[in-house]
Amino acid sequence: MWGKLLGTCFGFMFGRWIGAILGFWLGHMFDKSLKQNFDKVGGFQGFFSGDDLHQRQALFFSSCFAVMGHIAKSNGRVSEIHIQAATAFMDEMGLHGENRQEAQNAFRAGKDPEFQLKEAIADFKEVFARRYDLLQLFLEIQIQMAFSDGHLAAQEKQLLQKVSQYLGISATHFRFILKRYQAEFNFRQQQQRFQQSQQNHYQRKEQTQPEPAFSKTQALAVLGLQSDASDKDIKRAYRKLMAQHHPDKLVSQGLPEHMMEVAKRKSQDIQSAYEFLKKAS
Repeated sequence: MWGKLLGTCFGFMFGRWIGAILGFWLGHMFDKSLKQNFDKVGGFQGFFSGDDLHQRQALFFSSCFAVMGHIAKSNGRVSEIHIQAATAFMDEMGLHGENRQEAQNAFRAGKDPEFQLKEAIADFKEVFARRYDLLQLFLEIQIQMAFSDGHLAAQEKQLLQKVSQYLGISATHFRFILKRYQAEFNFRQQQQRFQQSQQNHYQRKEQTQPEPAFSKTQALAVLGLQSDASDKDIKRAYRKLMAQHHPDKLVSQGLPEHMMEVAKRKSQDIQSAYEFLKKAS
């Protein structure tokens, strides 16, 4: 507002009404740019809450593992598969020593019957409210934990719906994220089988070629699209998903550097699906 007001006044002083119109336009552009920069630092919260990068990364890290532990305990007990999944996740992040101990402590805190999920998510959302891509990635990581045994139990789904609701993600978008992750999970499993069949093919010098890594339907599902999607739809979905999961951007917003591998892997899946669809078109 102040940019438009001052721009109009100064424009009128130097160029009468034509100058006022030009000053108003320049002031509007200034206000727009200022607002975008203001939003990026979290509005007034960014000035008064001490919300620096390291604090955001620490909060994302601890909250992520605590909620993972809570989801793992949703069936009443933590299965060996969930423990293995959490351990594999820590391995993927390259956590050792003190960092790994902090992750384990947060995971155990989430398993505690006294753990307050709603309050924990509220604290998390207060800091990351303006960083929607991180909120979505947080939910995707929790879905990954729930899917660690290859299927989604009813209790796990209900809990994920609560997490989504507390994060401010709509029920419709939650279903979209869940469906897309299921496709991504199947996509990755199929890729692993394809790589194994390729290895066996070359080792045994078999005559028959291994089956393709995935189908067009699977690749479209990874991008969150239906079978009738156009080339324009595919390109739009690809660009949007790549922007949402860009590792460097997410780290600058508060994603712990240890978790960059999670974003990288998702970006690789999106890229692989897109490249397949480009060749298939």
